Amino acid sequence: MTEEYNVIGLMSGTSIDGLDIAYCNFTFKNEKWKYKIEIAETNNYSNKWYNALANADKLSALELLLLNNEYGYFIGEKVSEFITKHNIHPDFVASHGHTVFHQPQKNLTYQIGSGECISAKCGLKVVYDFRTMDVALGGQGAPLVPIGDKYLFSEFDYCINLGGFANISFENSRERIAYDICPVNIVLNQLAKKLGFEFDFNGNIAAKGKLNTDLFNQLNNISFYHEDFPKSLGKEWVQQTIIPLLNFSTISIEDKLRTFSEHIVYQLLRATSEKKSAKLIFSGGGTYNEFIINLFEEKTMLTVIIPDKETIDFKEALIFAFLGVLKIRNEINSIQSVTGARKSSSGGKIIII
Repeated sequence: MTEEYNVIGLMSGTSIDGLDIAYCNFTFKNEKWKYKIEIAETNNYSNKWYNALANADKLSALELLLLNNEYGYFIGEKVSEFITKHNIHPDFVASHGHTVFHQPQKNLTYQIGSGECISAKCGLKVVYDFRTMDVALGGQGAPLVPIGDKYLFSEFDYCINLGGFANISFENSRERIAYDICPVNIVLNQLAKKLGFEFDFNGNIAAKGKLNTDLFNQLNNISFYHEDFPKSLGKEWVQQTIIPLLNFSTISIEDKLRTFSEHIVYQLLRATSEKKSAKLIFSGGGTYNEFIINLFEEKTMLTVIIPDKETIDFKEALIFAFLGVLKIRNEINSIQSVTGARKSSSGGKIIII
């Protein structure tokens, strides 16, 4: 018997590039999952929405609650437009939301985008708020993508996503291990903006800069990199730990981009040093940074796979759609060995209109 699900997965990352919408098909047969990204697109944020999301952590409690609802209606409207445009019939919507606070050490993680408002606007069942159950159980609430890596990308020894942060997922002694490696676009984009660019296209600016050994060593000596997993990163940590080091340095922005890119590669190499002969797949917007990818390939013996554009751009939206499927099936979608929670759980809230 084949079980089938057609789901819209939604993702908004820390880089605040836009709302990713992916219409995905999942089939379960003979104890194996298969997937297909049928249609996917990114709705770029207007300046209004970029500023609203970027500054959401500075709002009062009332203002944040109002934004939570407003953003939910916005998401629901985009989903409705997507459904009409492509004449599709999804079973439900699975939404990651947009992270405003992520401080698991305080038992706190908060993603805005009210599931009720999404559902009210698009008229569909919605699964959302995937992280809070894990955090309530003492976990990091992140990363959650590894359950998708385990079931949908099992042919790869390492799965690395390069987004606002780099995170890794792999099997170790029949146990799934995953953690955040280091910041990527959340820092690179901030530096590029100081030069008047939204981002460093292909890493071209970084490639022209010079490595600053002092800053490079300071970055690599940050305590987080020497802590055991499970561990995760958030915007607050970047502002408290990374940005002061960059601001204190008097080198040029070009040299900061080069040095931070080298730092990213160094941490990627550390994270993948256990397996000498293995296949690694990259995804996420940082995969388009040719300077970082080429530098990594020059220094590793691993087989590096760069997948098709849809997988690069929409793997996270795909996997959150899959997390929604697992929630609907009342199956585990957050793994104890990954997040450090007291137990694995089936995270998310289901809104039935």
